[in-house]
Amino acid sequence: MSEHTIVRCSFERHADAILEIFNEAILHSTALYDYNARTRQSMVDWFEAKRTGGFPVIGIEDGDGVLLAFGSYGTFRVFPAFKYTVEHSVYVHKDHRGRGLGRTVIKELIAAARENDVHAMIGGIDATNAKSIALHEQLGFKHVGTLPQVGFKFGRWLDLTFYQLLLETPAHPSDG
Repeated sequence: MSEHTIVRCSFERHADAILEIFNEAILHSTALYDYNARTRQSMVDWFEAKRTGGFPVIGIEDGDGVLLAFGSYGTFRVFPAFKYTVEHSVYVHKDHRGRGLGRTVIKELIAAARENDVHAMIGGIDATNAKSIALHEQLGFKHVGTLPQVGFKFGRWLDLTFYQLLLETPAHPSDG
């Protein structure tokens, strides 16, 4: 890997680059089960949800400060008993895939999850995304289920697989 820097993403610096990466994934892949390109306003809301939830947005920039990849995690389910579980997502710019950037981002997200006393990380991955599945398995994630035909995009039914990584945190979980 050439010169890259891991950064905490901000709206001011990274919203447009994240929007470009999201929209490419929406329009050309099944990485996001969404039909329509997102707007800049959606980035305002997205970053605000990350800020208020205390969720990291981690990116990788090249030597010129261009965002090549990013990832984050957020609420898995809204019920209080799920407070130690998050769902993560990672996206790599289409011109920079296959260079280990996704692996780096996921490792950084795992480290952030440990720091934030997360116990379980969940990745929802389209069942045909063999590269993402292999990456998650290499990092210790286990297949915990598949939901057949829960999505419909590009004229076909999509199966959603779930991969989970259990962490040793928190040291003292509570019901409160």
